Amino acid sequence: MKLPHSYYSNQDVLFLAQDLLGKVLFTDIDGAITAGIIVETEAYFGVKDKASHAYGGRRTHRTETLYNHGGVSYVYLCYGIHHLFNVVTSVEDDPHAVLVRAVEPLIGKEIMELRRNMPASRAAISSGPGSAAKALGIDRSFNKKDLNGNEIWIEDHGIRYASDEIVTAPRIGVAYAEEDALLPWRFFVKGNPYVSKPSKI
Repeated sequence: MKLPHSYYSNQDVLFLAQDLLGKVLFTDIDGAITAGIIVETEAYFGVKDKASHAYGGRRTHRTETLYNHGGVSYVYLCYGIHHLFNVVTSVEDDPHAVLVRAVEPLIGKEIMELRRNMPASRAAISSGPGSAAKALGIDRSFNKKDLNGNEIWIEDHGIRYASDEIVTAPRIGVAYAEEDALLPWRFFVKGNPYVSKPSKI
């Protein structure tokens, strides 16, 4: 059921960002398993993308994870508050990534409710990348984890969306990226209540 490493080696990050919609993201933290259906993503196009942490070939201690072969997690702290979970894609030294912006709770809803201190029926529980990561228990300790391992992984449950069910829009919170901030590289499931709103991170 887990997506194989070969899935993540696809060099078309825009394809993967859309294809990951409907896939199920799992975490297992000390036997506490939670999972959510991915309903919103953003693509980051490596060294050519002004919104990417790897723009211009930037390599730092933080961004080095992006240069791994696809199939590992890239987790970083945003604004000193929110942990954001990204899927590293493509091949080694081609630092593409897909940010998971929202998930629809599927498994372990009671655990998510405790982590977020709200009922799973409230969309805010996992709407927006910071909330989605917190609901799934993802923090910096999940950085550079093998997405085919037993701590964090993604499964294909056969959930598919037709092209007219997927909305494309500019990414959120990347105004610094100049003209690249306008690229329609955010993808989400039309009408899904867990999709984040523009005012959120």
